[in-house]
Amino acid sequence: MQKEESTYWTTEISPDSYAKGLGLRELWEKRYLVWLFIKRDITVQFKQTIFGMGWYFISPLFSVVMYLIVFSRIAGIPTDNIPEPVFYLSGICLWEYFSACLTDVSNTFAKNANLYGKVYFPRLASPVSVVISRLFRFSLQLSLFVLVYILYVCKGVHLRPTWYLLLFPVVLMTLQGIALGLGLIISSLTTKYKDLTNFFPVFVSLWMFATPIVYPLSYVTNPTLHRVMTFNPLTSLIETFKVGAFGAGEFSWTALAYSVGCMVVLLLSGITLFNRKQKYFIDVI
Repeated sequence: MQKEESTYWTTEISPDSYAKGLGLRELWEKRYLVWLFIKRDITVQFKQTIFGMGWYFISPLFSVVMYLIVFSRIAGIPTDNIPEPVFYLSGICLWEYFSACLTDVSNTFAKNANLYGKVYFPRLASPVSVVISRLFRFSLQLSLFVLVYILYVCKGVHLRPTWYLLLFPVVLMTLQGIALGLGLIISSLTTKYKDLTNFFPVFVSLWMFATPIVYPLSYVTNPTLHRVMTFNPLTSLIETFKVGAFGAGEFSWTALAYSVGCMVVLLLSGITLFNRKQKYFIDVI
């Protein structure tokens, strides 16, 4: 009987740093894939459409009309003496970008199942490209907000932007990080627990009404409820943008730091969980 020979590994592949363990270095090395995914996502959005980019303007305008009827005319909710259309648009732009990123990232595994099963590439490239490609839609809707803002200024309405508007890049990046991190967590969980996909749309809808989109935070006069709303990391982001654009709203450095902290925790947790689940994704889906 021949003696079994011991097997010795000549090469061992393992993450030699925390960043590499998260897959960030590999993602950077394959960054051209992110660009290809971005081009694909933008192109697909306009194929076989009638109005093309016009939908990006039609959607927020319809939302503004509905909010005017329901929340302004029927419910009588004030808007801090800011014209209702421009007030609603300021929240709609940020919320639609956030919700679109969150929804698309949470569907990453399901939408790319066939691609994941055929070839290997950094899986993070797909959700990261979603967050970046959605910036195109966001920029168009933001331009609509700026146009309506300028129209009201030309009409003599006193809209006073403040230096807090310089914090807009921080607000945007924090929104992106929260959407990406939470989306990765949800996508990792829904691959195994399919029934969570039924709860997710309800969760997003409820989250919107728990965020000061169609009403100012000052409208919440109950101290306990007001304090509870500040635990929503999106609250300070929306209010910071409104304070910067209109000079009206509630701003707090502590609240903004809290939102950034939530973003960091969600992002690191989401990437870590996503990297663990992707090994078994093809077997579960």
